[in-house]
Amino acid sequence: MTRRILIVEDEEKIADVLRDYLRREGYETFHLARGDEVVGWVRDNGCDLVLLDLMLPGRSGLEVCQELRAFSDTAIIMVTARVDEIDRLLGLALQADDYICKPFSPREVVARVNTVLRRTARRDDTPAPGTAPAAAPGLQLDPERWSATLAGRDLGLTAVEFQLLRVLASQPGRIYSRDQLMDAMYRDARIVADRTVDSHVKKLRRKIARVLGERELIHSVYGVGYKYEE
Repeated sequence: MTRRILIVEDEEKIADVLRDYLRREGYETFHLARGDEVVGWVRDNGCDLVLLDLMLPGRSGLEVCQELRAFSDTAIIMVTARVDEIDRLLGLALQADDYICKPFSPREVVARVNTVLRRTARRDDTPAPGTAPAAAPGLQLDPERWSATLAGRDLGLTAVEFQLLRVLASQPGRIYSRDQLMDAMYRDARIVADRTVDSHVKKLRRKIARVLGERELIHSVYGVGYKYEE
């Protein structure tokens, strides 16, 4: 089945280039130039992935992303012209599957789209409870219920642990600093010690170990932070 990509971009030239490259890759593409048109379009038509610019007329990409996540698990890649927005997006949005900064190479965008769709396909293939687990652990996050299951088993996470796992698993292989993880875990800007992250990681690993034994998903990167990797 042909995958459907919605490009939300108010700069027509950029949208045209992305459309051309994605079509060459075999994707079916659609284009919207306003943020206030996206939610209704996705509800009516559905798609596999949204390339969502942050700065849009009508409504910001961040608002659109949050509303889409209220009813859809469609993959979302946020696009921003400001590098310094990325950390803020990670702390506030979290619902997006990836982030790209302008200016970008169209080939990079295609590569990111391919990667995100492969990752979401694996997520959709997670076995139901009671079935044999797949070779991959099969992590499934439900942001509406704040629950996480692994190989069909509920991990029993607290809200903070869920946020921590959610941001780490959103980009497997990416290394997050303690500061970035704290921003994601505590959105009210409270002041906490940076080692608080280590404590929550330890508890999270313990709960994962109940399902996977010694197999680890969260890895320490000495002097930097943590990353999620299956």
